[in-house]
Amino acid sequence: MVRIENIIEKVEQNHPNSNVDLIRRAYLFSALNHRGQTRASGEPYLVHPLAVADILADMRLDEVSVSTGLLHDVVEDTLVDLDTLRNYFGEEITYLVDGLTKIAQISNLSKAEQQAENVRKMVLAMITDVRVVLIKLADRLHNMRTMEFLKPEKRARISQETLDIYAPIAHRLGMGKLRSELEDLSFQNIHPEEYKKLSIEVEARRPELEATLQKITGTIEDRLRENDVPFVQVQGRVKRLYSLWKKLKKRKLTIEQVYDLIAARIITENDKKYCYVALSVIHDLWTPVPERFKDWIAIPRDNLYQSLHTSVISEGGHSFEVQIRTEEMHQIAEEGVAAHWKYKESKLGKHEDDENLDSLRKTVEKLLLPLVETTQENKDSKDFIESLKLDLYPKDVYAFTPMGKVIQLPRGATPIDFAYAIHSEVGDKCVGAKINGRMVALRNEIRNGDVIEILTNPNSKPSRDWLNHVVTSRARNHIRHWIAEQQRTESIELGRKLFEKEAEKFQLSAKKLFSSGEADLKRIANEYGLGRIEDLMASIGYGKTLPRNVIAKYLGPEKFAELDPDKKKESAIQSGVKAVKKFIGLGEDAIIVKGVDNLLLTRARCCNPLKGEEIIGYISLGKGIVVHNKNCKNVAQLMINKERIVEVEWAKNDTESVQSAKLLAITENRTGMLAGITNAIAEIKTSIRNVSANVSSDERGLIEVTVEVFDKKHLDRVISSIKKVSGVIEVERVNNSG
Repeated sequence: MVRIENIIEKVEQNHPNSNVDLIRRAYLFSALNHRGQTRASGEPYLVHPLAVADILADMRLDEVSVSTGLLHDVVEDTLVDLDTLRNYFGEEITYLVDGLTKIAQISNLSKAEQQAENVRKMVLAMITDVRVVLIKLADRLHNMRTMEFLKPEKRARISQETLDIYAPIAHRLGMGKLRSELEDLSFQNIHPEEYKKLSIEVEARRPELEATLQKITGTIEDRLRENDVPFVQVQGRVKRLYSLWKKLKKRKLTIEQVYDLIAARIITENDKKYCYVALSVIHDLWTPVPERFKDWIAIPRDNLYQSLHTSVISEGGHSFEVQIRTEEMHQIAEEGVAAHWKYKESKLGKHEDDENLDSLRKTVEKLLLPLVETTQENKDSKDFIESLKLDLYPKDVYAFTPMGKVIQLPRGATPIDFAYAIHSEVGDKCVGAKINGRMVALRNEIRNGDVIEILTNPNSKPSRDWLNHVVTSRARNHIRHWIAEQQRTESIELGRKLFEKEAEKFQLSAKKLFSSGEADLKRIANEYGLGRIEDLMASIGYGKTLPRNVIAKYLGPEKFAELDPDKKKESAIQSGVKAVKKFIGLGEDAIIVKGVDNLLLTRARCCNPLKGEEIIGYISLGKGIVVHNKNCKNVAQLMINKERIVEVEWAKNDTESVQSAKLLAITENRTGMLAGITNAIAEIKTSIRNVSANVSSDERGLIEVTVEVFDKKHLDRVISSIKKVSGVIEVERVNNSG
């Protein structure tokens, strides 16, 4: 267990004039209030805040940050409240602890929504004081290091959140070392079998890789000395497991086909001219790979990162990357914002660190401002998290306006993203684009160094198709907002017409209903949880509310029954719906629509959801409710029309029904692969409906197999069994494109 004196020693070393008594008081307060609490491992809970404080001390943060690390859980996990904390430790520490404390459990929010609101709270707090997120990252890092005592499902959930939110935030703040560890730990918990398999493969090659690295780094050191290039160190490293796994997945490769498993790094003395001289030495020594050179020194990344990257081909024909940076650049690349973090002593007057602190705060604000804008613009929890993920993508593409202004964008960005990055009005009125003087399609992918001119028309409006060609949350949110407003207007008009038509069946005057009956319609709207009559009409237009149900509420049960022209047809309709449900294989109660009865349900062909998967319902004209897997690629576009989204769930008492699921196994091209896969499926007593095998253009086996499964857990067992077959590279579920 970490000792408090060791932490204090580190703080005193980095901040000689620090108030270490504050740290001792925080330690005693934390020990007292966490007394009797234990972690999942059975250790005293105090182990965790001590470890967090130790990580913060290693980051060289100030005594306030380290003290907050010791206190970060007292409000959330003990009887201590913020007022008590304020009385003991003052406003500064209380603000930091409050920013780290989860919101109180809100009964009407789902677990995912509560998690989203906790992230929102943290993002808003960290723009005022970046120490909030630095302490949170230290907290998350220690939790990730000690997850072996948690259930696999909880480990996977926390790790996925880490991969989606916290590792990218660490990247945004330039904290490369911490980000890398978070990613590798997340990979280990989300895909334990694949992590283990890849670890074994890399370790088997490690002696050979390290011997090659030693030879490369030795050669580089000799050449740098020969050319009088002052350097601090030449490092060699093997590619990180998570980074390697992503590459294998993306390009469908085996580890034998990866030629850049290793990389070298040159750290020069603190003058950037030495970096460029070292680059010329490397290019003179080995052949550079065209289009694989990046100058992050001339144009630093938005997270403060600076370095030269080049890929070269050695004598043996293998390519590897060489990174070149100064000692100061290296420290910033590893630690990011934490490398700069200095706090003035609490004395009156101007201090030499004040200017540095103001400069750092402006830098941090620039790094985090897009995240705060996303937080404030997206009121919906799900939209907020999705937009935040988009904003956290690395901005690795640098393009220019015709006037020379640099616009930083994520990989895959298009002229539409560029237009919205300039201004929302430019995006809304965009009709075309020129890249380097030539007209291009708006879906064209932007490359580093492109000069882009956006062509606009005052009468132009965004298109729904644009959503397929944008990667930034700013562009996506503006396009969605415009489409939603347009469709709402159309839905109100359609809803009004449908309501008028239904009113005529009951011999009611729609004109009178909207005038003399306005108060009744508003009351009915409120009963549906809607604020205005326009909202009620929009709900009818979207198909979420049936106009006859509104009429029923207006007339009352007796009058409605007396005037209802469809009363005799009702039982026939109900039995018809049941018959259709049974015919399409849903079963009468396989999927339940919350709050709505007798609506036709169909499974979406694009994702064919299996029992056990998270699902979402979408009201589609002519098809009733179409049920999608929540992770379906088409759901993002459906979310534009939130009025058409309905809550659906799998029936708990539904008897097991068989569904077919198609899988694609990418394999080595050798004899026996098909037999190995079919045997693996047969061993877990699963029926095969169809199977086919082909060879891809790059000489890999492609085996498609359709299996019969009961639910998602059954399918996961099948996939896991196939992955264990020697020679299988990847297994993925294949869905229809329609």
